[in-house]
Amino acid sequence: MGREHHVQWIERTGLIAIVRLDSPAELVQAAKAIALGGVSVIEFTLTTPGALRTIEEAVKALGRDVLIGAGTVLDAETARAAILAGAEFVVAPTLNTDVIEMCHRYDKVVIPGAYTPTEILTAWEHGADFVKLFPAEVGGPAYLKAVRAPLPQVKLIPVGGVSLETAKAFLRAGAAALGVGSNLVDKKAVAEGRFTQLTTIAQALSKVVDEARRGD
Repeated sequence: MGREHHVQWIERTGLIAIVRLDSPAELVQAAKAIALGGVSVIEFTLTTPGALRTIEEAVKALGRDVLIGAGTVLDAETARAAILAGAEFVVAPTLNTDVIEMCHRYDKVVIPGAYTPTEILTAWEHGADFVKLFPAEVGGPAYLKAVRAPLPQVKLIPVGGVSLETAKAFLRAGAAALGVGSNLVDKKAVAEGRFTQLTTIAQALSKVVDEARRGD
């Protein structure tokens, strides 16, 4: 399965779970709990110690049922390392055109971060598959809608400030998908072994995506 198939997977799911923890010990278990809740696109941020090894373990453990990616990728060398570890998509908080080029060389989805219209269009023109609108809590759904008015061709994924309460508004504003971090993957719940909480929130978010797309 190549890049185009994975682009469609992300759009169909409508959610990227962003797993950012202080220890790699619970990462795979957290991913399993999220997938059980219906969110089958999961990003492991490289700020977590041992994240590359965890990506390898997650790919083996979850097989083809979950699309595993790497986040907080700042340069092409790190993008390549993540891809070789098994990442099928790469997410960055910033725009680095070398990262886009590296991902496409390996036929992987790339989602650079941008905020201003100029940054967003630059990322898109350099071949971004989606553009991560970050930080999305600054401006919120209204800003996303405003940006999409002159740039309707750009597939935007807001990250930051996306929750059960705001998800539907972002989708109605034109988001292609949503990136959800701490509002889904609660560090305290993970530390206490309450993985069912992650499953419950994932189910609720999936329901919101379905409702928004139906126009409910």
